Amino acid sequence: MTRKFAGLRVKMSPDAQERVQAKAQELLAGMPLNELRQARGLSQKTLSEVLHVQQPAIAKMEKRTDMYISTLRSHIEAMAEFDTSRQKRKSP
Repeated sequence: MTRKFAGLRVKMSPDAQERVQAKAQELLAGMPLNELRQARGLSQKTLSEVLHVQQPAIAKMEKRTDMYISTLRSHIEAMAEFDTSRQKRKSP
């Protein structure tokens, strides 16, 4: 029988829930941009359209080891604009 994680989480102690949340945030913080984009179900092409750049610019950005915080912020904000279940931009 398959169980949903949300149901299991409710049964966890508050301390365990905090540890799980902290570990999840730690893993997300260390996730490369391309993996983060893929986890959101977005293609480089889709993301490039939101950022008004060409797809090769996204590929190049994801390979960089250093970048401006403003570039990183715009990349992440563009990913957040999408409803990943429908691959459409969220309404403002």
